[in-house]
Amino acid sequence: MKILQLIEDNINSRHIEEIARVLRDGGIIVYPTDTVYAIGCDALNNQAIERICSLKAMKSAKTNLSVICGDISEVSQYAKFDNVQFRLMKNHLPGPFTFILPAMSKLPKAFKGRRTVGIRIPNCKIATAIEHELGHPILTTSVPAHDDDYRCEPELIAEALAGSVDIVVDAGRGGLTPSTVIDCTGAQPEIIRQGKGEFLG
Repeated sequence: MKILQLIEDNINSRHIEEIARVLRDGGIIVYPTDTVYAIGCDALNNQAIERICSLKAMKSAKTNLSVICGDISEVSQYAKFDNVQFRLMKNHLPGPFTFILPAMSKLPKAFKGRRTVGIRIPNCKIATAIEHELGHPILTTSVPAHDDDYRCEPELIAEALAGSVDIVVDAGRGGLTPSTVIDCTGAQPEIIRQGKGEFLG
């Protein structure tokens, strides 16, 4: 496992390129978002997704999986949404929100049996730089942790996940409040987890 230090306001492009190479090779990373530190992999690599599901014991086909996209145009390749849902995303993204939408068939086998996908476009330059360099979405899930320090301190996260991930991106102390999750699969959008950010509806 390797620890790479990145600064939000002065991102080392060589580190971003190295992270993207690891993801393309099926690797797993820990990286910052605009909410909490997350575990990620190439969202189109089925074996890497299965590694993360095993790591977090997400074995049920009913478990929601979320991806980070670069923009709403990219979202349209992986999720279905109407004009109302488009406006909701446009008004809240980039930001600390996860929108649950019907999944498209372009997603890999690990998504089969899951009719929905969580969509994130975080307001975090490091996360979006990694996604842009990779060229397609990153599967994302919050880091598992025993206590608050192990959720937000990169060195402690690396200690806890040694042997399970390939790179830990150290961008300093992270947050503790997860994203607000909005279920957009019903007649009206529904907040199913209140986290960071104010949903304007």
